[in-house]
Amino acid sequence: MAKRYESTFTEEEKEYFMREAMKEAHIAGSLEEVPIGAVLVLNGEIIGRGHNLRETTQDATTHAEMTAIRKANEVLTSWRLEDTALFVTVEPCAMCSGACLLARIPEIYFGATNPKGGTAGTVLNLFDIPAFNHAPYVEGGVLEEECAAIMTGFFKERRVRKKNSGNLSKNEV
Repeated sequence: MAKRYESTFTEEEKEYFMREAMKEAHIAGSLEEVPIGAVLVLNGEIIGRGHNLRETTQDATTHAEMTAIRKANEVLTSWRLEDTALFVTVEPCAMCSGACLLARIPEIYFGATNPKGGTAGTVLNLFDIPAFNHAPYVEGGVLEEECAAIMTGFFKERRVRKKNSGNLSKNEV
């Protein structure tokens, strides 16, 4: 059976690191990317930062979490991210949750749920499958309203821009 982890952060620390992830989300939004941001923390220091870059790179794997993981791998010169914690503004998708499992990240914190693809408990929970050899501590709802507001504000603004330009489809009204 996989080892179960516990939170090692105070509420104040969780909020601090989630605000750092929110800075990354704002960078993504300024690039017209879906505004999701992530930071990876080791011993109280950020060792990886990331924000969505799918439109910029035209690479489906350049989610915020994946970029933060890659940067942390480079810093540690290891694929194992033991003793780290991931903070991400929106609940991870299947790809990002899988990467967290494979990298052995022991703590994952997210802000807003992802009703269309969240795999940390909303659509399904990849972190709670007993067959996997890694079972991280997962906590959602860290600065949830603020994280959700970044997303809703971005899509509301995008709909207004499209409507004003006449490029709004029926599904976007």
